[in-house]
Amino acid sequence: MGSEPVAGVRRVRFGNAELSADPERPGGWLLRVDGIAQSYVDLDDPSYLELEYLRYMGYVVDAVEPFDRPLDVVHIGGGGGTFPRYLSAVRPGSRHLIIEADAALAEFVDERLGLRAVPGVDLRIGDGLTELATLPDASADLLVADAFEGLRMAAGITGPVFTAQAARVLRPDGIYLVNLVGTRHHLDEIRASFPYRVLLDGDVFAGYIGNQVLAASRIPLPLDALHRRTDQEMPPVRVAPDPSR
Repeated sequence: MGSEPVAGVRRVRFGNAELSADPERPGGWLLRVDGIAQSYVDLDDPSYLELEYLRYMGYVVDAVEPFDRPLDVVHIGGGGGTFPRYLSAVRPGSRHLIIEADAALAEFVDERLGLRAVPGVDLRIGDGLTELATLPDASADLLVADAFEGLRMAAGITGPVFTAQAARVLRPDGIYLVNLVGTRHHLDEIRASFPYRVLLDGDVFAGYIGNQVLAASRIPLPLDALHRRTDQEMPPVRVAPDPSR
């Protein structure tokens, strides 16, 4: 990135994007779309994850041994590039393909926060399913679905066609991470393709409702390491098996 980031607002495909500096954390930048927080990036410390659901994803990846192994990662949805930045910091040498449907948002983030300058990042503008279908079989260790259409989860992410492509692109020991925006999702297709699944959320407090993260794989997930990672967190994190129905 050739210049210091600056705050600003831009009309993008799915709403109005606003980037603002965090007055309490040097290097911190918050990206909102139509007033809803989409990404938080700390340019000085990419390992810092402000948003809870991204911390949940980080806990899963942190539990995968060897802990410093570089990963091949496909990100469906780019936002501010928070998770690619995190993985590049904690697992140097990782390679990232970011597939972003909102070209205006991607250019806004790249211009202000240097998305393409993140180590190992390849940014591709296009429809998530269409671009996923072009990738080689068994070419990714991790597939992250964190895509929005406005304030809703992108259509089809948990459906049969997208799930089949995710299973094809992931290696046999790969992990599928899905940000489940909202409260009700039909996960039958994912359950059929990935027999090992856990849900992470923070709803241990009465009345608390937030994003859930689904971690799914065709081999057993590293639950012992995951619990060691989450048991001491505050606020508490729940790690629970995803039921078959």
